Amino acid sequence: MNAVLNPSPYQLDAIDRQIIIATQSGLPLVAQPWDAVAEQLGLDPDEVVARVAAMQEHNVIRRIGAVPNHYALGYRANGMSVWNVPDDMVAELGRQVGDLEFVSHCYERPRHLPLWPYNLFAMVHGYNRDEVADHVKVIAGMLRGVCRGHDVLYSTRILKKTGLRIGE
Repeated sequence: MNAVLNPSPYQLDAIDRQIIIATQSGLPLVAQPWDAVAEQLGLDPDEVVARVAAMQEHNVIRRIGAVPNHYALGYRANGMSVWNVPDDMVAELGRQVGDLEFVSHCYERPRHLPLWPYNLFAMVHGYNRDEVADHVKVIAGMLRGVCRGHDVLYSTRILKKTGLRIGE
């Protein structure tokens, strides 16, 4: 779970903080994770779910999702593919690219001209660099006719995969 601090009108109280602290390293791997969190904190499960929903609604929690360890799954090559596509098409193209099974995340970023013309980023995973290159060719085929250039930035080490951490 990734928590972000922002100037929203929502005020975290002690219980919200307890929920964030209890879940910031991951949800329990059980059939009913919110029930387990509630039990750990001595709360009603419905209250935990309602508070998490309120924090999401107010952008205190940006998202809740799985963060796989691609290396543990056998994927040894990762490349951030970067694409120069028309700004008025980036949202739709990003959705299409993000739906590919070998893309873990895809998003728009601002260009930094003249050195960095790319505005669409897609993280591609493969068992090796040749497979990543093949996946990038698939994306290039999808973007044919609208892409004005692309590159791939290969990962050289594993970076931390955690969101903001708050102390107890």
